Order: sequence, then C-alpha cells, then structure tokens
Amino acid sequence: MARTVLHSANTRGHANHGWLNSYHTFSFAGYHNPERMHFGALRVLNDDTVAGGMGFGRHPHDNMEIISIPLAGDLEHQDNMGNKTVIRQHDVQVMSAGTGVAHSEKNHNAAQEVKFLQIWVFPNKRNVQPRYDQQTFRPEDRHNRLQQILSPSADDAGVWIHQDAWFHLGQLDAGFSTEYAFNKAGNGVYAFVLEGDVTINGQALHRRDGFGVWETDQLDIRADSHAELLLMEVPMIG
Repeated sequence: MARTVLHSANTRGHANHGWLNSYHTFSFAGYHNPERMHFGALRVLNDDTVAGGMGFGRHPHDNMEIISIPLAGDLEHQDNMGNKTVIRQHDVQVMSAGTGVAHSEKNHNAAQEVKFLQIWVFPNKRNVQPRYDQQTFRPEDRHNRLQQILSPSADDAGVWIHQDAWFHLGQLDAGFSTEYAFNKAGNGVYAFVLEGDVTINGQALHRRDGFGVWETDQLDIRADSHAELLLMEVPMIG
C-alpha cells in the first residue's frame, strides 16, 4: 500500500519581505516545522515572487543541487564561476554547488514581477566540482504529456543533477488521464500543482497543493480542470 503525505497550499510557510513574497513547502529561513523538513532528497520547494528590479544579493551555497524554474518574468543570475545569464519562462536552470559557489539572483525587469520555483535537492556525492547549466523546453511538448526536464544523466533529456532524480512538467487538458511509472525502485514522487485541479492516486489536489507518494511504482493522474503539474521523483533518503 502506497504511503502519502498531503501539504495543502494554505499550510505552507509564508514570508513577505515586500520585495520578496515567498511560500515555503518545507522548513526554510524563518519557517521551521519539524514535520516538514524535506521529502526524501527534496529539501526545499520555495514559490517566490520578486518585485521589479529587486533580488537576492551574492550569497554562498555548497553540497546542494539547486534548480530554478521561472513561471513568469525573467530572472537574472550571476555567479563566481563566470556565468551571467537570464532565465525565462520555459527555461530550467541547475547549479551543482558542490565544493562551494556564490551567486546572486535578481528580477531582470524593473516594471514587472518575476515568479519562480527555487528547489534544492540533496546530492548523492559531496564536494563535486561546481557546475552551471540551463536549458529551454518547448511548452507544446508537455501538452497532455509529462515532459522530462531533469534526470541523473547528461545523456538523458533535460538538465542533470548529482542525484537519482527525475522531474517532469505537464500541461493537461480537463478530463485527460495518464500514468507515471517510477524510474527507480525505492524512490518517491512529490507532485506540485502549479495551476488547476488534478487527482493523483485518488487524492484531489488544487492549485499549489503538494502531494508526496512513495512505496509504490506508479501514479494515476487525472486532470479535473486545465492543469499544470510538476512531478519530482527523488530517493527517499533520511
């Protein structure tokens, strides 16, 4: 029998700093909930909105796989590896912090907000050489499909990280049903509903709800309205 955990949107941690409005699925910064420290290797899932022209000053990270997924607007990235880039909707950015990196992120535009997901995954090896990558994905390739955007292999579709993890995005029409087969035994999947309403393994979910499923090998997914969905398959460590 599959095990599950439901994190409704209105139970997330919340911090509004004026320039930054952030919702935390798991404990982060000033939000601490001992029952919501992580889901397996998935450590951070922050739903961030940054005001025009504002951003995060240069700060360090180490031994973490960091993924950014813009949902609207443009996010400017700069780091001490020499990268200065802009990531936009339909891009996915990954940074392996490894032995240590310092970076800054800010809203590239002065007149509009940028909305993005900041995701941290525990790596499966420590002190790797830091690295940076980003890719652009065709939104039409996720229409009534689960589009792979991340994997453990540079030879597979999407960006890659140092972890046995697979991420997929879907844009599903109302009434569409599909299945998701786990890539590795012992992994779990954390589903995050970006927009709309879906039912996964019998659990009704709504906008910004999170739902973790493990000790099974498949998800049954039905879109109850037009829906956008992010699936994050990770090892159930810890």
